[in-house]
Amino acid sequence: MTYCLGILVRQGLVLAADSRTNAGVDYISSYRKLFDFSVPGERTLILCSSGNLSITQAVLHALERDIRMESASSLYTLPTLYAVARHIGGQIRQMQENDRAWLEKDGIDFQCNFLLGGQLQGESPQLYLIYSQGNCIQATPETPFLQIGETKYGKPILDRTLSFESPLDAIAKYALLSIDSTMRSNLSVGPPIDMVMYRTNSFTIQHRAQFHAGDPYLIHMRKHWESALRQASTQIPDIQWNRATSPVSPGISEIEEN
Repeated sequence: MTYCLGILVRQGLVLAADSRTNAGVDYISSYRKLFDFSVPGERTLILCSSGNLSITQAVLHALERDIRMESASSLYTLPTLYAVARHIGGQIRQMQENDRAWLEKDGIDFQCNFLLGGQLQGESPQLYLIYSQGNCIQATPETPFLQIGETKYGKPILDRTLSFESPLDAIAKYALLSIDSTMRSNLSVGPPIDMVMYRTNSFTIQHRAQFHAGDPYLIHMRKHWESALRQASTQIPDIQWNRATSPVSPGISEIEEN
C-alpha cells in the first residue's frame, strides 16, 4: 500500500507521495511514486501512482516510450490536461488487459490509480484522479484535494485545514502533516516522502523536497503538531455530565420491573 495526495488551490498545486510498496515483519521495499513529465515553459505534468506495481510501472514505461518515439498522442503532444488524463486511463486499461488472464488466474490484485496534476498553456492548473478502470474525476474549488492509496488516516487533517483560498506554503505543510499522520497509524506507508509545489502560471517546478526517515524538519514538524494537539485538547471546555433528564434506553432495573 502507499499514500499519495494532490491539492489544488488558487495559487497552485502541491503533490506528495510516500515510497513504500510492501511491508511485513522482515521485508520492506520502497519505490518512487511521484514522477515529473514537465516541459519547462510549456507544460507542467506531475504523476503519482498507487496499486499494483507491475501495472503502474508498465504504464509509466509506455508513457515514456511514446514521448521518446515522438508518438502522435503523448504527454507532450495532447492539447489539454483532460486529454492527458484520458490518455493515461487508456494506457491503464491496455496494460491490465495484457496481463489480466494470468493475474486473475493467481488471484493477484491488479488495480491501480494515478493522480495527475499540472498546467498546460492556455489552461488553469488542474488535478485529476485516474481510476483503475481508466475514467477520471477532477478536483474543484469545493473539493480541492484528491487522494489515492491508504487515504483514511490523512483525510481528517485536510478536511479541517485547507480551502481553495489557502496559501500555497500552508498547503505544503498540510500535505506533509497528512502523510506523516498516515505513517504514524499505518505501517504500509513510509518514507522517503517526495513532494513538489507548483505556482500557477510559472510553468516550471521550482520547489521540490524529499524527506527521509529521521529528517530534522519532519521530526520537528511532528513534535510541534503533537504538542499543539495536546494543548488544544486540554483547552476544550469540560463535558457537562448528568445532563439527561431521562435515560436514552431502559436500564436493567426498569426492564426487570416490567
